[in-house]
Amino acid sequence: MSQDVLSDQQRYLAQLLEAIQRCAWFLQQSRNKVTWPIDGEWLADHKKDVELFETLAALNERFAKLQDSLASAMRHSALLAGESTESFLKVLALFEKQGVIDATSDWQRCRAIRNIAAHDYSTHYAQIAEHFNLLNELSDILLHTSRNLVAWCADQLQIRPASQDFSTEFDNIFL
Repeated sequence: MSQDVLSDQQRYLAQLLEAIQRCAWFLQQSRNKVTWPIDGEWLADHKKDVELFETLAALNERFAKLQDSLASAMRHSALLAGESTESFLKVLALFEKQGVIDATSDWQRCRAIRNIAAHDYSTHYAQIAEHFNLLNELSDILLHTSRNLVAWCADQLQIRPASQDFSTEFDNIFL
């Protein structure tokens, strides 16, 4: 019975890793649609550009989804590795020590910027541009964390993404 539970948990992590690859690729595709950095005046001039604002909305959503997927996979992989998961700060400390994340403070900065996006309804285009420029910059942290976590799970747990559907696209992000 316990072997079945373990297999189920390993499969679940493999599915999370596949979701991370997919989220990372879609985030990168949204980033590629915008010429960075953007400024407030330019954004104000394009305030009725539906395609641009749909891309920026997708960027917000994909950033948040990737961070959530990473958090779930980190907690789950720590559990499978027999590490403490009683608080997410302990999980972050483990993965900082393992080199999956560079610094817990980086993770917290990513969390803060996404929380601001969820609750800030500014109409000041300079502030909106500043937010998206920072989101774009912090996306690199999440993308590198994604690559490092997928590699760590393969190396330490021998668990790889459930399918290879996004593996090539995911690997190409880092070329």
